[in-house]
Amino acid sequence: MTNKLSDKDKKDWQNFLDSSEKLQSKDSDQSNDKIISEKTIDLHGYTLEEANKQISEFIENCYINKVKKVNIITGKGMRSKNLEDPYKSKDLSILKYSVPEYIKNNAELMNKIIKIDFESVNSPAKGNFDIFLKTIK
Repeated sequence: MTNKLSDKDKKDWQNFLDSSEKLQSKDSDQSNDKIISEKTIDLHGYTLEEANKQISEFIENCYINKVKKVNIITGKGMRSKNLEDPYKSKDLSILKYSVPEYIKNNAELMNKIIKIDFESVNSPAKGNFDIFLKTIK
């Protein structure tokens, strides 16, 4: 590979350096007027308590920022140690089932939600589900 830059590349680079044009951060969530239509949160590795706290904060933040669709990754629960404990509920100890149940039973969160995709929650093939949020009036 050659380290030589063409005269055109040098000129383009110098023009960029001389201009006042700013580059948009690729890590920023939204530009000035853009509304984000979808955000994702991955709850792998969280305890039930931590996941519930994170999801509450995440949904609230998305609602405030006018996000329309939230994708929640919980995993399928296939490696959950709760499956081995006969004293724990096989279904409600696993984030796949407990997180949507927590949301459904939280009136404050449900006031911000149009729909929870329970079809995905109940599918053994999926480890994620979507929530569709209302818009702030």
